[in-house]
Amino acid sequence: MTVSRTTRDRLQAVQNALSNRSSRDVDVFLLPDKTKVNVQSVGSSEKSGILVDNVQVCTYEALSRTAVLLLSSVGTPHEHTATHVPNYPVLEIRPPSSRKITIQDTWAIIYALFVRYHERETIPIVFSAEIDNRTDLCTYILRSGLGRTALSKHAEEDDLFLSRAAFWQGAGTHGYHLCGWLPPSTSLTRYAASPFPSVQSFTRTPLVIAAHPLRPPKPLQGEVLYRRYCPTVGQTLEFTYFDVGEDSQVTPHLEAFHKWHNDDRVNSGWNERGSLEQHRKYVYGVLNDPAVLPMIMSWDGKLMGYLEIVYIKENHVSAYVPGGAKEWDRGIHVLVGEEQFRGWERAQAWLRSIHHYNFLADPRTEHSTGEPKADNGAILQLSLDSSMHLQTMFDFPYKRSFCHTFRASGSSRWMYSEIY
Repeated sequence: MTVSRTTRDRLQAVQNALSNRSSRDVDVFLLPDKTKVNVQSVGSSEKSGILVDNVQVCTYEALSRTAVLLLSSVGTPHEHTATHVPNYPVLEIRPPSSRKITIQDTWAIIYALFVRYHERETIPIVFSAEIDNRTDLCTYILRSGLGRTALSKHAEEDDLFLSRAAFWQGAGTHGYHLCGWLPPSTSLTRYAASPFPSVQSFTRTPLVIAAHPLRPPKPLQGEVLYRRYCPTVGQTLEFTYFDVGEDSQVTPHLEAFHKWHNDDRVNSGWNERGSLEQHRKYVYGVLNDPAVLPMIMSWDGKLMGYLEIVYIKENHVSAYVPGGAKEWDRGIHVLVGEEQFRGWERAQAWLRSIHHYNFLADPRTEHSTGEPKADNGAILQLSLDSSMHLQTMFDFPYKRSFCHTFRASGSSRWMYSEIY
């Protein structure tokens, strides 16, 4: 049987996603609110302590037993021979001197564990009986979906299996604390746990005629929409809603946008070379479009690139999407303007983070799609390495593009292309 090049590329992308992972331990990282978290050894024992803002919130230690989360094999002859399911040491979580752990600190602890053990699909834990609010913490994990109990007797009754898939989907954030990857914009949205309601709307433009859901109001200019510390880079990535300023004002965002589009490398992909006023007009256009979120990307506050996230239904690419665009599908247009912020690890971090944002911003999103020029080999390889799926190639009136997408098929988007 002959395997096509496209099939080989897809298989190689899966292999890259599964194998190209750093094995180094991460001892220090930042929460989305920029609070520092440390994981450090306690004395000469096997215990480790987790510190949030230099205050120890717990210690943990691997017990002498392991646990396995069996699902489909339970009740079958394979239940006791399912060695293909990972079997991990159980970690016992112990309290600080106060004997209590807050919900927000519990989420930080779970974050630290998944940064430290980022290759594990699940992490079995047990809360020590020394924790006074142990019952509350178990309830938080189970009700938020951050973890689950076992279906079999291959784990003890008090064991909880933390889920990497659930964690990266934002479980345990909205409605519980303010420390998620999507910072709250105002006091009115601090605990907005529900997605925007589905109410029909309609768009008619020279390029698109489409019925689609009403889109949420646009953010405030300069509002941070996403923030995440990327251990592979050692810096914090932010997506900030474009701040174009007023009248003839030249903001840092507009200045950078103008500079980048007049760079030969960027212009070869975007074809938007022009004057400052032309670029101001372009930005005003996307700011006023309900279906487009224009954002500036930055590393540790240094501007590095431009990002547009669009709703595919109202975009002219929708006619080319195999099977048609779904109601909440998002599209991405992106450029890296600063040479110092190019490179494979940074590109993997920002591309996976874009998908992470799209699925967090509305869990009804089924696909995160791009349509770059077909001759852009670097972007094609980057897409495949981040587990995007090459769907098709098509011709716009002005360019030939390939359509690549990141699918929301169950938990696979988190399990096989982990955000770490």
